[in-house]
Amino acid sequence: METYLILIVPILLLSMFVQWRFRNKFSKYAEMQLNSGFSGKEVAEKMLHDNGIYNVKVLSSEGQLTDHYNPGDMTVNLSTDVYYGRSVAAAAVAAHECGHAIQHAKSYGWLQFRSNMVPIVSISSNLLQWVLLIGVLLIGFTGNPIVLGIGVVGLAVITLFSIVTLPVEFDASNRALLWLKNNRGVMQTAEENVQAKDALWWAAMTYVVAALGALANLLYYASMLFGRSRE
Repeated sequence: METYLILIVPILLLSMFVQWRFRNKFSKYAEMQLNSGFSGKEVAEKMLHDNGIYNVKVLSSEGQLTDHYNPGDMTVNLSTDVYYGRSVAAAAVAAHECGHAIQHAKSYGWLQFRSNMVPIVSISSNLLQWVLLIGVLLIGFTGNPIVLGIGVVGLAVITLFSIVTLPVEFDASNRALLWLKNNRGVMQTAEENVQAKDALWWAAMTYVVAALGALANLLYYASMLFGRSRE
């Protein structure tokens, strides 16, 4: 338990700070209106069309920070505040999600790899909690490491998925920022570009912390497995 706390508590605190910082930045830039007056929907449609993509629809979705690209039905889904918003934050998020659509259109390798992992990760996530619990009990009372070993493999898959997500998210942001910088009609000042970069950087940090948390969890259960296996 002490090892677990040493691994997890610092990452938990870091995660709380990053989430707070990201929401703070998003709220701040959501109040800064674009000089161009573009809405998130208009930014998304323009970025898609500028990249020769006409078969992806831009839709509004319920909730906050629910923005995502769905490769299954070829849609960029923007939360209400982003879809209708005419702020720096709305433009940055809309462009980022279109970055994923461009990745899909260009068969970006990391995105394809991540998409192929989704079914496996979904199964692992649904069963993992019970597998780990049973595995810990079995290795504690009987010394049998097989079930915990299966749990560790599942954790390794989820950790790999979290790590693979990083280049996908950073690349989408880079595509978004480059396009925004080169389209003065959307962001007309250098200050707006700096603010968009700041917002997307903190969004990316949430994925970095998630990957660190997954890795720490994997290391803890792996140490428990291999430590008991050597006894």
